[in-house]
Amino acid sequence: MIMAFRNVNRRCHMGLQQLSSLASIGRTLLGPVKSYKFIVDVSTSESVLTCSAVRLLESLDLTSAVGQLLNETIQAQNKDYKTGMTTLLFLVGAWSSAVLECLQQNVPFSLIVSVMSEGLNSCSEKIQCLQLSVHDLYKGSDSVPMHFGSSSLGVPEGLHSHQASPCDPHNRYLNSHLCTADYRTPLLVEPVGNKTMPVLPGSSLIASSCNKRTRLTHSRYFNTPGKSHCSLQVDNFGGPPTGPAACPYEFNDFGQLAMALSHGNQSSMKLVHDIVRCQQQVADHTGSFQFNIAEVLTCCLPGLAEHYSCVCPGYITLVSPEKATVTKKLQDRPLQILLVDGDLTEKYRHLGFNRPSNVRIISENVGLQESNSESLWINYVLDILIQAKVNLVLVKGNVCESLMERCILNNILIINPVTHNVLLAFGKGTGIQLVTYLSQVNSHCVGSSVWVDFWRTGDLSTMELDNKVPISIKAEGIHLVTAVLSSTVTSKMQVIEDRFWTCAYRLHHALTDQKVFPGGGAVELLCLSHLKKLEEQSLKQGDDKPSGDFYMSSCWLTKSFTQYKPVVLKALASGWHQYLSRVMCNTAHYASEFEASTSIEHNLKKAADCGSPSAYILKEFNKGDKVMVDFGLLTKREEAVKVYDNVTPKVEAWRRALDLVLLVLQTDAEIITGPKRNQLLNSHGSSEFIFL
Repeated sequence: MIMAFRNVNRRCHMGLQQLSSLASIGRTLLGPVKSYKFIVDVSTSESVLTCSAVRLLESLDLTSAVGQLLNETIQAQNKDYKTGMTTLLFLVGAWSSAVLECLQQNVPFSLIVSVMSEGLNSCSEKIQCLQLSVHDLYKGSDSVPMHFGSSSLGVPEGLHSHQASPCDPHNRYLNSHLCTADYRTPLLVEPVGNKTMPVLPGSSLIASSCNKRTRLTHSRYFNTPGKSHCSLQVDNFGGPPTGPAACPYEFNDFGQLAMALSHGNQSSMKLVHDIVRCQQQVADHTGSFQFNIAEVLTCCLPGLAEHYSCVCPGYITLVSPEKATVTKKLQDRPLQILLVDGDLTEKYRHLGFNRPSNVRIISENVGLQESNSESLWINYVLDILIQAKVNLVLVKGNVCESLMERCILNNILIINPVTHNVLLAFGKGTGIQLVTYLSQVNSHCVGSSVWVDFWRTGDLSTMELDNKVPISIKAEGIHLVTAVLSSTVTSKMQVIEDRFWTCAYRLHHALTDQKVFPGGGAVELLCLSHLKKLEEQSLKQGDDKPSGDFYMSSCWLTKSFTQYKPVVLKALASGWHQYLSRVMCNTAHYASEFEASTSIEHNLKKAADCGSPSAYILKEFNKGDKVMVDFGLLTKREEAVKVYDNVTPKVEAWRRALDLVLLVLQTDAEIITGPKRNQLLNSHGSSEFIFL
């Protein structure tokens, strides 16, 4: 069989160049000190404020195939983990530039794919020695409870006058005076081999147990882990977590862990910590606790100052003034509730509905007849609701406007759209079933003891926000908790909400994985040290036959393997080197990337001189100092909080970034097989091909 590939080394590699250019716009979004970006629509002069890689790409008009692939990759990471998107975006740009440099040095693209893939796998195995067990991270006998100081976790002072339990289903307010503690974490001394080194209380050094080699494959849609063959098969680097994170910890454990994962977003993480406490108080007193992120909601109130942000039990949402009138009539009395898992319209049919095969539709637009049909349907639905004595209806989808008006006249409150998690929570709490059509309503589908009221923050009266009124819906046995987010700057609301969810999912992933990485650049520094060692080993091999993880069986690749392997490994390392440099500059502790790069090289030399880079990194981390990046969580040294990173989201962001770069590389290379050799040789573009 005749094979040929386009000799991209002599041509401009457009795909990688586009990737590098697109990813460069997110350089200022790295690290705890982010720079906001305004995205302006030239045609309408409207603008969007963002400091998120997800929102940045969403707001851009990405018409190229490469841009759409990049957006899909970022969206997949956001859907699965809600964190690591900016890291992914930056590494895509850094590795695209690195691959372009390799191509300019005539490195075969097959060798680039092979060595970079194996290099990432090797680093993923190496960094497992840095994993710290969350199970007993703060269980040291000398550990001291943490505290939040005199601040009230982002809740205004007016809220603290209420003495009821913060998670009492019948309490309208949240008392945020929660127990306080101290941040200091003592050091223990634990022997490692023949050396003695300080470690975190209860930390575990998890030895690498992943010796399986993986084969890198690519999918245009970057399927979620567990469903894709291109997932990095590393021990415990599984797919996205599902369900609650089981965690038998006490309050004090979450405080330190949460703040260590905040990465500078203390206000958002304090709200998350409030939610953890609230969920634990409403849970059964069984001695164990599950942080169920599926029962966490957000409600944005633009116009209020940010210090009014707080956490409230129940379901908080915004309704129109007309619905607020119904709410006023229904408050202070138990209501009957109905849950609709779909649209509340006449023509709505569930997914998978098949029309009868023996019915032929002539026309669906018969004016008066259609109007009469809708009126009959509205009367039918209204009769069902009145006979079932339903006062409150939660609908997942759309609601017919005419039906909504009739229900308001009959003091029936309809709330839509409502997420599926909210419907499930109310269904579980009230013991009722969800319905798809109103014709399914029976005694098992109508719940009771549900309360609706206006939401108030302390001494503030009922508010109207952009013609919306916040209301609260609660019921016995409902464990929903809503984070009420506010800002006087409307354009910042999306940013504030994104930060909150990022913090919530960081804690969720830490509890799900049951392990974390030391932060501050420790993991990336170990990757750089490991790749440098591999590069030096490959240079020493000379003309020896490649062996180990980087063995290549192809004869023509084997001849150039020794020559180009160090080049590719250095290119892979340059991505993490640029990442660290940029984060260090964005923290404002380094004047330039050159200064940051010098600091990185200095630490790499010290790690190499130590003999064990991982031991050196852990030692520096346990001193309480920054490893590479100082996130500046607190100003006073005695209150310094260690920084941790998630395990699975970080490694998955690396994998997805490299997968995308190599996918574009392989696509642009245009592998050609078949009997068209003569046709290609005689074509005008024959100089662009090399035949094997």
